[in-house]
Amino acid sequence: MWNDLMHLDVSVLEKVIRTVAVYLALAVLLRLAGKRDLAQLNSFDLVVMLLLSNVVQNAIIGPDNSLLGGLIGAVVLLLANGAIERVVRADDRVARALEGTSTVLARDGAWDEEALRREGLRKGDVEAALRRQNANSVADVESVSIEPGGAIVTTMRPEQQGATREDIQRLERKLDALLAGGRS
Repeated sequence: MWNDLMHLDVSVLEKVIRTVAVYLALAVLLRLAGKRDLAQLNSFDLVVMLLLSNVVQNAIIGPDNSLLGGLIGAVVLLLANGAIERVVRADDRVARALEGTSTVLARDGAWDEEALRREGLRKGDVEAALRRQNANSVADVESVSIEPGGAIVTTMRPEQQGATREDIQRLERKLDALLAGGRS
């Protein structure tokens, strides 16, 4: 029994190659799937992700079900991910190639229909994100974009922006000056 936990049915090199190959293939597939899949996992997307992990499991472990083999695979995955993250942080061109860039979905209150289609987003999904960011509609925003990680970011029109702490402090100073008998 204890021997089975530590006995590898495939070589360490094969385990490393399998793990790195599956990692890279999944990274490419997820990049091709687009930002929408990263931003808005619904229940169907979650099922696909869970099944995907199960499908590629055998590609990583092969005929090896040992504890040592699993640990080697886990360590290789973490090392590969750490290496990719370091390269991405060090080189903006690599970051753009691997992660993508922001995409403007709406500008000056008007939707960019082509960008929505290209990103696989529905207006209703983006409008829900707008409401979470205190915009009532696309007419309230200067721009809406989706970031490489899938976050939807809005820039409100100036007249739609809420008061900042500085705005309130400036008004308080004016009120204090008026109450003190001065004008500002």
